[in-house]
Amino acid sequence: MRFFTKQWLIVILIAIATCNATAKTAKEIIVTSPDGKAIIRLDYSAGLKVSVDYLNKQVMSPSPVSMSISEHPEAFQNPVRGKVITRKVNSEIIPVVAEKRNRIIDLYNETEIWFKGNYGIKLRAYNDGVAWRLLTRFADSITVNNEQVVLNMAAADSVYYGDEDNFISHSERFYTCRQAGSIKGNQMGILPAVFRKANGSIAAFTESDLLDYPGLYLLGSDKGDGSFSGTYPKVVDHMNPKGDRDYGIESRKNYIARTRGTREFPWRAFGLAENEARLLENDITYRLGSPCKLKETSWIKPGKVAWDWWNDWNIAGVPFKAGINTETYKYYIDFASKNKLEYVIFDEGWSKPEDLEKINPDMDMDALFAYAKSKNVGIILWVTGRALEEKFESSFEKFSKWGCVGVKVDFLCRDDQAMVNFYERVAVTAAKYHMLADFHGSYKPTGLSRTYPNALTREGVKGLENVKWSKQITPAHDCTLPFTRMFAGTMDYTPGAMHNENEKTFTINYSAPMSMGTRCHEMAKYVVFESPLQMLCDNPTNYLKEPECLSFIAGVPVTWDDTRCINASVSKYVTVARKHNNEWYIGSMTDFTARNFEIPLSFLEDGNYQVTVFEDGLNAERRAEDYAVKTFTVTSKSILPVKLAAGGGFVCRITRL
Repeated sequence: MRFFTKQWLIVILIAIATCNATAKTAKEIIVTSPDGKAIIRLDYSAGLKVSVDYLNKQVMSPSPVSMSISEHPEAFQNPVRGKVITRKVNSEIIPVVAEKRNRIIDLYNETEIWFKGNYGIKLRAYNDGVAWRLLTRFADSITVNNEQVVLNMAAADSVYYGDEDNFISHSERFYTCRQAGSIKGNQMGILPAVFRKANGSIAAFTESDLLDYPGLYLLGSDKGDGSFSGTYPKVVDHMNPKGDRDYGIESRKNYIARTRGTREFPWRAFGLAENEARLLENDITYRLGSPCKLKETSWIKPGKVAWDWWNDWNIAGVPFKAGINTETYKYYIDFASKNKLEYVIFDEGWSKPEDLEKINPDMDMDALFAYAKSKNVGIILWVTGRALEEKFESSFEKFSKWGCVGVKVDFLCRDDQAMVNFYERVAVTAAKYHMLADFHGSYKPTGLSRTYPNALTREGVKGLENVKWSKQITPAHDCTLPFTRMFAGTMDYTPGAMHNENEKTFTINYSAPMSMGTRCHEMAKYVVFESPLQMLCDNPTNYLKEPECLSFIAGVPVTWDDTRCINASVSKYVTVARKHNNEWYIGSMTDFTARNFEIPLSFLEDGNYQVTVFEDGLNAERRAEDYAVKTFTVTSKSILPVKLAAGGGFVCRITRL
């Protein structure tokens, strides 16, 4: 596959400050989206303040933006306007890996404003969002003490907010809904933060194009006015190894970044939507990422993975002792090959977590890689970020010689400047060896998958691994993620449990885990959740007992030509239709409320289609694994009935006849 941008229309208008007397007198710059629905304003009468409107309603009242730079303390103070550059862009992005769609319309209006003293700001307005980023143009490197980000939202706004208590974090948080004015100044939250306005419209705030800079978090306000301010992890000064996989941070510097003096800083962005369904279709984080930096990408291969760790290597009915050993992994490889799964992960245990050269003596790595190659299955190796960092280049060289096709880098747990740079270094080096990257214990996506499309997915999500020790991964949580964490980008939730239980019968079992919700709820995740590297988390023994379900989920694509949200209510229900080649897939999930839907199939082209439906069985509310399979013919004029049990789901494949 190749990355390219085909421009339909790019009009660049350069305006010098003296040319626009009205704007100069008012000290205001207004950028309106092509359809006129979204507006971002800059007021520079006293410092810089940004405000946002959508659908003729205020989303964010004027909010200060600035940056404190040690070497240039005058920057972003007392602005005197200089050059203004206005762009109208109507172009098309063809993504290397099609996460939501294979053709992305990149339609926006943009204004770049420079001020005396070599600093500036860029404003951009899309039909479905707005964004701003700060700019500097200094000859030498700079020390950024802080970047001021303020969101003056309304106190009555509701917000899905992921509480965070530490800059050392796996970013696996629950998004709970509350009034914006109730969040205090000591309550830190991860991004995205998803606001619902009084008129029902949605404003999801996040950042994109995060490179050589720390990640952004939010703090509430003790004023109770619905305002939020940004905060960042400062540069690490000193750290020591902690346990067999982490670092303990001993001290930090008093600044957030030491970086190039001439650069564009990360985008601060709102995805804007009339309702939840339109938000799920929004890919503004991807669009704002830097274009692909890889010259050749044809080797990048999305796919599915037979995963080991979640199921604790608990296979049965085999003539060998199951565990982290050569025989067990040959079995996983055989399973993947037979079911046309592209990959197997060797998770924790193939080596010492702290030392990638200390290989488990029960693992014949040379034999396993040779066997996998003979079966046309790729091997992805789990590593800790610490172990990889300590032997970075030599590890990649060894993995390449074995024939490794990807790395799953875990226990990263930070997004200070050094760690953000580590992500980029992993993506670049992995690409050099034609390897994929899957980041775990990670921060949220920020457009890196556009810049380095071999970085297929990442965790940073409260996913299915948590059922091994928690009862909190509920159907309501599953129905929240598509509008919160997934707004930022793809997520390695790791679905696929074949042991399914309802709320009353669910139990915690680390070694033989189960999911909460029905079988069809679990299967629907393969359509609803986006990840171009998608896990089958359960063990082969359990899948082989369920050939119908295995055949279906093994065949669900991991990349999509088109995505349409049919209906949605955050934390309650979601129905998504996605197209791949000539087939459509529909996935629907509900919380613990049973629901009935009717789905018009008007998105289909003319002709006859065969539908294969997996739906909750008549007794699914008693026994969650109960399901029914139906096959029938439909057209674009058909109405598809969907009946969801409590905690239930629905999934189907629609194929042209």
